[in-house]
Amino acid sequence: MGTIVSPSLLAADFMNLGKEVEMVNRSEAEWVHLDIMDGVFVPNISYGLPVVEQIKKASRKVLDVHLMIVQPERYVEAFRKAGADILTVHAEASTHLHRTLQQIKACGMKAGVALNPHTPVGTLEDIIGEADVVLVMSVNPGFGGQSFIAHAVEKVRKLKRLIEKTGSGALIEVDGGVNTETGRLLVEAGADALVAGSFVFRSEHPEETVRELKELKA
Repeated sequence: MGTIVSPSLLAADFMNLGKEVEMVNRSEAEWVHLDIMDGVFVPNISYGLPVVEQIKKASRKVLDVHLMIVQPERYVEAFRKAGADILTVHAEASTHLHRTLQQIKACGMKAGVALNPHTPVGTLEDIIGEADVVLVMSVNPGFGGQSFIAHAVEKVRKLKRLIEKTGSGALIEVDGGVNTETGRLLVEAGADALVAGSFVFRSEHPEETVRELKELKA
C-alpha cells in the first residue's frame, strides 16, 4: 500500500484554496490534513468550522482534522457535522483523554491523539487501545515551515514498540518538517502516515512530491 500521505492545507495558497484541494484530489494522497488552532493552546490562529465544511464539499480524500485547541471535547460533535473523518486531539489539552477518544468514536469518527515534542510516549500507555491514530509532532505546533526535530525518529520507534506490545491497531502519523529525507527515516522507524505542508504545496510539482512520499517504505 505504501505510506499514507496527508498534505497539510495550512501551507496551501488560501487565495486559491479550491484549486489546492483539487490538486490534492488528483494526487495519490489518501488523506488531507486540517490544522485547527485557537490562539490559546498554540500561539497561532488558523481556520474553523465553516472552512472545514467547504473543504469537505470539495475534497474526495479522508479529512484528517487536527485540533490544536483547549477543551477539544466541546467541539467533537461540531467537527463531525463539518465532515471530519479522523479527529485528533492533543494529550496535553484534554483533561479526560480516555473519555474524549470514546466520544469521538461514538460520533462515528476515527479517534486520534497527538503528542507535542516534549510529551513522552509513555503518556499513552493506558489509553493506546482507544486510539486509532497517534500523531507525533516533529516540530512545536502552531506554525508551518519549522525544522524537523530529530528525536521524533526515536519517539516513533518507542511508539511502535508500545503499539506492538499492547496489540493496539493504532496508526502512527508524523507532522512537522517532513520531506523525502526525514520521511524515509520516519517510515523506517515505523510511521504509517506522513503529514507534509510546505514540502508539498511549495513544490514545483506537488503531485509528484506526494508520489515520492507515498513510495517511501520501511
